[in-house]
Formats: sequence, C-alpha cells, structure tokens
Amino acid sequence: MRDNVFTPPHIVVALDFPDQQQALQFSRQLDPQRCRLKVGKELFTRAGTQVVEQLIDSGFDLFLDLKFHDIPNTVAGACAAAADLGVWMINVHALGGRCMMEAARNAVEQSRHQPLLTAVTILTSMDENGIHEIGLAGTPRDNVMRLAALAKESGMDGVVCSPCEAADLRREHGAEFCLVTPGVRPSWADRGDQNRTMTPAEARKVGADYLVIGRPITASTDPLEALAAIEKEI
Repeated sequence: MRDNVFTPPHIVVALDFPDQQQALQFSRQLDPQRCRLKVGKELFTRAGTQVVEQLIDSGFDLFLDLKFHDIPNTVAGACAAAADLGVWMINVHALGGRCMMEAARNAVEQSRHQPLLTAVTILTSMDENGIHEIGLAGTPRDNVMRLAALAKESGMDGVVCSPCEAADLRREHGAEFCLVTPGVRPSWADRGDQNRTMTPAEARKVGADYLVIGRPITASTDPLEALAAIEKEI
C-alpha cells in the first residue's frame, strides 16, 4: 500500500478536453493544493506524455486514467511506462483477470516511482441491462463486489467504482483499500451520462477516498468557485 492513499485533496478534476492547450489553460485556473487532476484517453491520445509532464511540473498530482486491459506482459510494460512519468495514480481493468493485475503490480513495484495502482470494476455508465448485454450475470453491485475482491487478492491498492457500491466495499475490505469514485455529481449539477451517481457529500460519507468530478467544474465559468461549492457541500 502506498503511503499517500488518504491524503487530501480528495477531489480529482477530470480534464476531459480535446487538446493540450485547452487542458493546460484550464489547469492554470486551479490550485494544486485543492485538487488533483485526471488525464483520460482522449487527451492522452491527442497530446501524449507532454501534457502529463507539464501538469506534473505545474505541481499537480495526476491520475493517468487509461484503464489498461490487455495480455499481462503488455499491461506490465504500459504500467512501467506510466510509472516512469511520475504520475500519482494509474489504473487497469479488473476484467483483465488475476494474471494481468499481478503483472501490473510487479511492474509498478520494480519502478523507481510507484504510483497508486487501482482497478476499474464496472463502469458507472452501465446499468443492469448493460451488464447483461455483455454476458455478465447478476447486478452491477454483484459484479463490482466480485471484481473488487479479485483486485485486492491480485495486489491492487484499491478500485475505481461507483459511489453506490462504496459503503459495501468499505465494509468488506476495510480502511486500507482505496476507493476512487467517478459518477459524483454535486446537488446542483446535471447527471449527464452517468447512471449510478451520488453527491460529493454522500460519496464521502459512504467511504469514498477520491471523488472524480469533471463537467460540474470544467464547464463552469468560474472553476474555483465551482470547486469551492463542492468543498462546501462535502
């Protein structure tokens, strides 16, 4: 377990921008002491490692949200490369299985810089119909609990999950298991394309360590004011 699991700030702002210039310009409106940042697939694909390095150089802890899911050797190499960038957190898909997650853990442990390593369980955009369409039995919660247990056994520091499952996961896996929750929407914000959501205050109350929040902050005309409103709500 990394020693920075529970340190504030607890809000992770998702930089879902289509290019590096917009992402960097927006980040200058934020305070690294009050939030962390997340770079996902679109921004990373368009801007590459340069945007990651510049955001880290600006003082931000960075969650590189690429959800690696491939054969164990390929994922291990990707995790090692991500760790070398100096990011704060990386993730893999728990559906990749035990061997893949164990390979990811081994790669991170051999790296000079060791980020938090988390596993995605079930995407927060998926409801029960979506679960059944891809051939998984049971409810979203059933699958989250099963995959989280496998992730913990495979050496993950925690999981990325809906806040709706956070209370059950906290009871099942204890205080040392990191819970990262997208699908968090302030009480004053639109739900968007997320199906299993909670407010920031609700998510923290049920045990979420880190709240991934995008559009309520990034679409605001005053991002720091939006961040302050979320902090107040928590």
